Amino acid sequence: MASNLTKFIHSLDPRTLPRVLQIQSGIYFQGSIYEMFGNECCLPTGELIKVTGFKINKIIASICESNEDSQCSARIELPLNFPGLCKIVADKTPYLSVEEITRKVSIGPTRLGHPCFYCNEDIKLANFTIKQGEQIMFNSMEEVSGTLTVNCGVVRDNQSHSFTLPLSQEGEFYECEDDHIYTLKEIVEWKIPRSRNRIVKFTNMLHTWDSSNPLPENFDGCLILAPIYEVQGVMKFRRDIVHILSDLDIEVIDVTDSYDISCFLHPLSMEDVFERTSKEFPMVAEVIEGPTGRQQLYNLLCPGKEIVIHKKYQAKRILASEIRSDSHKRHFLIPASYKGKFKRRPREFLTAYDLEIARSDKEQLHVVATKAFDSPHAELFSVSVGDQFLVQQRQTGEVIYQGRKKVIDVLACEQILSETYKEVLLPMYMEGGFVEVIHDKRQYQLSELCKEFRLPFNVKVSVRDLSIEEDVLAAMPGLQLEEEITDSYLLISSAGDPADSWEIPVYRLNMSVQLLSKSVDVTVSSPTRTIVEEISEEQYYMVRRFENQVLHPPPRPPKKPTALESKSLLTLSEQSVLDAPHAVKNLYVDTTKKLCSHQATAVSELQVSCQNDLVHWENEDNVTGTATLLDTSVIKGPINNMLLEEKHSYEYADENVIENIRKKFQESTVHNKMYPLKKKREETSKME
Repeated sequence: MASNLTKFIHSLDPRTLPRVLQIQSGIYFQGSIYEMFGNECCLPTGELIKVTGFKINKIIASICESNEDSQCSARIELPLNFPGLCKIVADKTPYLSVEEITRKVSIGPTRLGHPCFYCNEDIKLANFTIKQGEQIMFNSMEEVSGTLTVNCGVVRDNQSHSFTLPLSQEGEFYECEDDHIYTLKEIVEWKIPRSRNRIVKFTNMLHTWDSSNPLPENFDGCLILAPIYEVQGVMKFRRDIVHILSDLDIEVIDVTDSYDISCFLHPLSMEDVFERTSKEFPMVAEVIEGPTGRQQLYNLLCPGKEIVIHKKYQAKRILASEIRSDSHKRHFLIPASYKGKFKRRPREFLTAYDLEIARSDKEQLHVVATKAFDSPHAELFSVSVGDQFLVQQRQTGEVIYQGRKKVIDVLACEQILSETYKEVLLPMYMEGGFVEVIHDKRQYQLSELCKEFRLPFNVKVSVRDLSIEEDVLAAMPGLQLEEEITDSYLLISSAGDPADSWEIPVYRLNMSVQLLSKSVDVTVSSPTRTIVEEISEEQYYMVRRFENQVLHPPPRPPKKPTALESKSLLTLSEQSVLDAPHAVKNLYVDTTKKLCSHQATAVSELQVSCQNDLVHWENEDNVTGTATLLDTSVIKGPINNMLLEEKHSYEYADENVIENIRKKFQESTVHNKMYPLKKKREETSKME
């Protein structure tokens, strides 16, 4: 029976793909041509299309005055990245079986894929009874003895009970109320059932309303979301992939059982190829849909080119981000084979605890304070802007707290004075600001940096990689090497030159191939060519999430003692829960909250001025190619000897810069102290 394309795609179960459709009737008939995504496609009546996949392309939303979809206004189009947070309005239409739920609702391993339902009657199992109205969480699906079942759970008396439900279980299942907050993209990916619409209510728009916003100003009503899918498929007499939208006014009929599906093109994504067994490699393939880009590798992957896929494997990369003050950072995955050289760049530290983490036995950490800190204890040191320290080690110290001696963790340092050193103690909970002073003038290979230093680490490319046409890393003013990750790759080469092999990522390369029944017996002997891969911000957080999901977060620094004696510090386990990794872009610690308003402004302006001085000085050093060495009279013997032995040029923090920091801080402090007096005098003169 024929149906329009929209209804067919909405009711299509992805597990039954691929499906063969035949065009029956519609606007596009008798050879009509349309253009979609830059490709012309002909949809004559009787044409066959093999549907290989579909995904939501956009959302059509209707504003409704209530939670019912009967009173709706004109439709508007929302992009998938529309900013805002919203809550789901529970669907009042019941599902009549567990099988219908699994067919229409997304069930997956994450919290987003755990929908909850309740049944209007008791469900009696072999050794368990689910009560009427009890919330049932659908966690996952599995096959047991050839039968598909759903792993479920209920919480009863604060205890979780697990059980399985067969797909044949019938009853009226209603969606439970959901108090969670979602982005529109999360709702699109997980919370819109197939063949149904979804009603949502926005709780936060995340930005200031403007005329480009399709929703009315101060909108707080409900929206009915209807997804429009992008259908991916192949046609019988074409050797490329076509993309059509599900809202085209055409009628189709499913004829999968009547046609030999092997006569169609069978495109495979890189994920599909990677899932093949190792014994199936090497294999010859034709590129059907290639990636876009300017790199030499992408010229090899043009549609119609034949390639050899030699093997699949895991490879390591260094995740790096551009160092810049705003949020528009570029992110890269650097292969171990990168031949450029790096010089170290100063690191910034927000707390004394960060200094302890960065401390190394190989060299002494030398830092300059960029923020003032007034110690509440006489036994601990108060830091002024411009103070220089050599970090020693973590230890314990005694302070007088509410008339009693108390042992706390402190960081032992040596303050660098003009001609001597002074031993001081900094509290580990200290919220301050420090900039590292670099004395190392060496140029490092990437492997040397990863071996000798603990990541994250700040560097700058000093010698570009001459083996690649365009080294994007060389143009970066600074890079932070964040962590080492492991990712999936395929080794490929051109069929005409099998020895020239390239490494391509599996999960970030949008590319489709068709396997060819050609034999290949090639041994790759030449060095594998790799690329520095620039990734998007979304890919960056996905990479970090998957890499860190099995790692425990580091403990937080000790907290400053509070005035209440009865308030205890958090335990380590509680801190681990609080420190669970989130996709947080910026972490800012307000260190001026203890200062008055004028002094806080002065410190803020001083930070910017200090950074500008350092940047200006580094730029001068890059232009002239020479460096002004830090006055070595304040450096101890081992460091002094190291400076004399090395002959490479490098950036250093100039003593004049440090003195300039102190001077500006003193001037701003004097100004802030005089400002209230001056203002009071002016008010007095006016009254007279």
